[in-house]
Amino acid sequence: MTALSIGKGVTLNSAEELEAMLRHIGATRYHNLHPFHRLLHGGKLNQGQVQAWALNRYYYQSTIPLKDAMVISRFRDRATRIEWRHRIEDHDGDHGTEGGIERWLKLTEGLGLDSAYVESTEGILPATRFAVEAYVHFCRDKSPLEAIASSLTELFAPNLHEERISGMLQHYDFVNPDIMSYFSRRLTQAPRDAGFALEYVKAHATTPREREAVCNALIFKTNVLWVQLDALYYAYVEGHIPPGAFVPKGT
Repeated sequence: MTALSIGKGVTLNSAEELEAMLRHIGATRYHNLHPFHRLLHGGKLNQGQVQAWALNRYYYQSTIPLKDAMVISRFRDRATRIEWRHRIEDHDGDHGTEGGIERWLKLTEGLGLDSAYVESTEGILPATRFAVEAYVHFCRDKSPLEAIASSLTELFAPNLHEERISGMLQHYDFVNPDIMSYFSRRLTQAPRDAGFALEYVKAHATTPREREAVCNALIFKTNVLWVQLDALYYAYVEGHIPPGAFVPKGT
């Protein structure tokens, strides 16, 4: 396996082999393994560093509905569009219904950030913006099958959310259950979404080449998530904040 693909000479001859490879990718490349997350969940960051994480992650969270609208636009099949549509509602909410973006803003506000500043995205790291926009472009430019496959990181999200909830509540006195509601809600949403996507790619990737493309799409997505944490670590742990980016108080 390389940084971009499952590598040459790997042939996936069945849906079962495809699923096994997808789960191997998650076990070895999902961003729960990143050093920044270990610091975050282990209580090793200060409040300003946690703010920087939440601020930057907001750009990803707020872009997910745009990405999902892009995925929907790829399908003539009405049933697939209907199935995928609830993802937009999960994040955007509806009239009188709180969505994931509002829950994330509750997190950033609870951490002491101004919501207008967060929503402006003026303080995020350049790498955050580039990585998230690359994800949207991937879903626009690759095949519909690959667009759906790129969402399969959700297979591995619930364990990360559980670790995050328990770790942050345990270690940070500036965190409480109310501002962590985004993650508790995703404990039920993510498995539902991942289950549909997994069954879709297993049913529609019918050749070794298509199965390879599905796996490579998941690798791409793990890179999108990983590089955002690389940037956070370099800027807010090692102290190399780029010009114009958010600077925590006391830094």
